[in-house]
Amino acid sequence: MTHAPTHTTRRAMLVAALAGLASGGPAAAKPEVKTLMRIRFAFADQLFTATLDDTPSARDFASMLPLNLSIEDYATNEKIAHLPRKLTTQGSGPFGNEAPGDLGYYAPCGNLAMYHGAYRYSAGLIRLGRFDDGIAPLLKRGTYPLRIERLG
Repeated sequence: MTHAPTHTTRRAMLVAALAGLASGGPAAAKPEVKTLMRIRFAFADQLFTATLDDTPSARDFASMLPLNLSIEDYATNEKIAHLPRKLTTQGSGPFGNEAPGDLGYYAPCGNLAMYHGAYRYSAGLIRLGRFDDGIAPLLKRGTYPLRIERLG
C-alpha cells in the first residue's frame, strides 16, 4: 500500500485552496461597490443630467434606456413623462427630504415626475434620483419630445 496518491491529493487541494484565496475566490471577502448611474435628458434646447439612486426601481428605469418620450408640464411644480411600461416597485416606501431637483416615478400612473418646485411624498411615489445641476432646465414651459439616455 502506497501513500503517494493521498499525499498528492492533499497537496493538490491545498494548492487549489491557496490559489482560490489569492484570486479572490469564494473564501476571500470582496467589498461591495455601488455604481452611480448617470443619465442625460434632452428636450427643446435643454440638456441636463441626473444621477440615479441604487434601487430596484432606478435600475429598472435605467434598463429601459435610451427612451424617446414626451415631456409636459403638470401642476405648478413638476414636469412628467409617461413611460412605455411600469417599473418595479420592489423596495420602495415612504421617503423624506423631498426637494426640487428630485427625479421620481409615480407608480399609479406609470410616469416620471421631474420636480422643479416643492412637493411632498405621497403613496405610490418612488424617488429614482436627483438632477445634477439644479432645476433650471425644467422651468421651460410646454410639451416637447424628450430623449433620455445612459451616460458611460
